[in-house]
Amino acid sequence: MEKQKFEERYSRQVLFRGIGAEGQRRLAAGRVAIVGCGATGSALASLLGRAGVGTLRIIDRDYVEASNLQRQSLFEEKDASESLPKAIAAARKIAAFNSEIVVETRVEDVIPGNINALLEGMDVILDGTDNFETRYLLNDYAVKNSVPWIYAAAVGSYGVTLNVLPGKTACLACIFPDTPRGMVETCETSGILNTAVNLVASIAATEAMKLLMGGVTAEQLRTTLCSFDVWKNEQAEIAAENPRPGCRACGERDFVHLAGEGRPHITMCGRNSVQIHERARAIDFADMQQRLEAHGIVRHNEFVLKFWREPYEMTLFPDGRAIIKGTIDTGVARSLYARFVGS
Repeated sequence: MEKQKFEERYSRQVLFRGIGAEGQRRLAAGRVAIVGCGATGSALASLLGRAGVGTLRIIDRDYVEASNLQRQSLFEEKDASESLPKAIAAARKIAAFNSEIVVETRVEDVIPGNINALLEGMDVILDGTDNFETRYLLNDYAVKNSVPWIYAAAVGSYGVTLNVLPGKTACLACIFPDTPRGMVETCETSGILNTAVNLVASIAATEAMKLLMGGVTAEQLRTTLCSFDVWKNEQAEIAAENPRPGCRACGERDFVHLAGEGRPHITMCGRNSVQIHERARAIDFADMQQRLEAHGIVRHNEFVLKFWREPYEMTLFPDGRAIIKGTIDTGVARSLYARFVGS
């Protein structure tokens, strides 16, 4: 972007003393990975795209549905009707309001086998995921490779976020040594307010901008696990400025999640559906549509194929991955996949 246009676009941000012209140039050189582009992830992408972060890599395994539109700010009804992958839909919207930045899309699920390729070269990693399995994986990668990342989550009217600066602050495994057990609230069980989403995304995006600019003092970066409830007007902070002695990840450097130990090939998506990870197999959508038309309703675009056979709905991606809606039984999902796609 030519200098005059650049200065005009970001003039109000440059006027802010904490950023200035040099800070804006550093944002333009920044590379950020946003893992998950649902509620929090889409808000993060919008904020950072408008702020002028030079490269955004949006990684998401899912597609847009009508129920997303209440809180996922980059999507619209047309995206849901076409079942567009969230990463693709987000990139299109960002290009419409800032065509000068680079938005890289990855319609994939982050797993141990691809995490290095997906996150290589990033300056900051942002959490837009919906499960602790993936968050622990991100934490392992970030700690091992000394890449700062920001944990963020929202459910109901509650939001929480944590900066993880490997070697300096506590990591996610310091705060949560084990996966939370028992009944864990999700937006499927407790709902979610878009205001809680936008608040946690605003805090995380601001911290990411500070990290990208460099030269920010330790006092300016938040070193607590910060949580808040926008409905009850409650807020709390837990000190996280120092790693926990004996922490599995940042202390002992035992990266069990990165090694993939015990990680299933089939994981739950959390909305009466099952995701199936298949060994990479290229899917010809036109050929698959011909095969499936005798068994139900089929339609596809260049990104996904949708197959309805009551009471199930299957969304198939070009790499063979599938999300089967209408069951939480992995055996049923595996059987349907084997029958209609192949074993």
